[in-house]
Amino acid sequence: MRKERGLSQAQLAERIGLIQALVSAYECGKLRLAAEMAVRFAQALDVTTDELLQPSAARVSTSKKPSLKLVRRMEQIEALPTYQQRALLTTIDGFIAATASK
Repeated sequence: MRKERGLSQAQLAERIGLIQALVSAYECGKLRLAAEMAVRFAQALDVTTDELLQPSAARVSTSKKPSLKLVRRMEQIEALPTYQQRALLTTIDGFIAATASK
């Protein structure tokens, strides 16, 4: 989930108030996630604790949120002048069309 949101371990650790090494230990399963930490991780990732604690294979995404990296790029695109937005979107559409036709 951290990667889906475009966060590094260090960025997530900062949001939670931990050090990066502890985030790594939780992700690798070296540490058990206590209830309080599950709540803190869920809040930092903007998900429910149920979503956080479900195994990734069982996770069904009915309302998948865009990654933080994508949201940041969209904000940057929106800040561009309209003609640059159109040019960029035309280019993106071209890549999507080329990929879809394969």
